[in-house]
Amino acid sequence: MDSHIQVPELQEQFETPAQQKDASTLGMWIFLVTEVMFFGGLFLAYAIYRRAFAGAFGLASNTLNVWIGAVNTGVLLCSSFTMVLAVRAAQIGGRRALVVFLILTILLGGVFLGVKAYEWNEKFEEHHVPGPTFHLEGTTEQGPAQLFFSLYFTMTGLHALHMVIGEGLMLFLLWHAYKGKYTPSYYTPVDVGGLYWHFVDIIWIFLFPLLYLIARHQH
Repeated sequence: MDSHIQVPELQEQFETPAQQKDASTLGMWIFLVTEVMFFGGLFLAYAIYRRAFAGAFGLASNTLNVWIGAVNTGVLLCSSFTMVLAVRAAQIGGRRALVVFLILTILLGGVFLGVKAYEWNEKFEEHHVPGPTFHLEGTTEQGPAQLFFSLYFTMTGLHALHMVIGEGLMLFLLWHAYKGKYTPSYYTPVDVGGLYWHFVDIIWIFLFPLLYLIARHQH
């Protein structure tokens, strides 16, 4: 009972703050494992079809703007760094620093989504979106090429959706950080939110070489 009085954030089903933090962290890790299996299925499908249609996949990969992909990779790596700094600020009770680093993380996430939207728009203009108007010059294998872009839009689209969710999560953390809710004795939401953000960044670290780099030598 004393623990509940000393730490108002402690939920009634937990005996200590440490137990609550461990349960929250474990819950997030279990969720992330299911996400790994989800994206793993898409990665496996890409690997199988790339092996079957190496030429068409290589040509399609060459149409992607590798520099845009590289810039977005750098943006996400920077956002992971600011997220680490945000968690550290929460651990030591740096309220102002926590707010600043969360804002930076949100801004970098927004930059990533903006750049991705610009890249998708390029694909629309080039008629590389799967559908009746699809056409990829330089190959008669329009079906396999369209399959590449189906996987491209599916994987990058789902990743972008996770980014949007992450942005919402960061805004939630920012609001509560601004109100001073997080202290050195209670910063579990920031820590767990950081795990989710890093996971989304890691997924892109795999998507970038898979879509933009690995198949380019086939062209």
